[in-house]
Amino acid sequence: QVQLVESGGGLVQPGGSLRLSCAASGSIFSGARMGWYRQAPGKERELVARITSGGDTHYVDSVKGRFTISRDNAKNTVYLQMNSLKPEDTAVYYCNLYLFPTNSWGQGTQVTVSS
Repeated sequence: QVQLVESGGGLVQPGGSLRLSCAASGSIFSGARMGWYRQAPGKERELVARITSGGDTHYVDSVKGRFTISRDNAKNTVYLQMNSLKPEDTAVYYCNLYLFPTNSWGQGTQVTVSS
């Protein structure tokens, strides 16, 4: 079973930046598709960004140009650089690893954007 541990969340003012990290255990990280999802209070969990094993990326429209997903296979870690943060980015952010049949989630890290 793959374990995912997120870090880097916190409280930031509008316009600020945060970098989330997600470290994975095990040996399948390099072949897996990695994703960041978020869930705001009262809303469904949504995909924010994902990156394939080959480095192809996809972003939800609301974060394009502001967020960047990247991965370091040597460190078994995926990152989410978040710039120009807005109050509507406030949510719990979850890391996901998918490589059939494995589909693992982290415990989540809170991001709060408020003045």
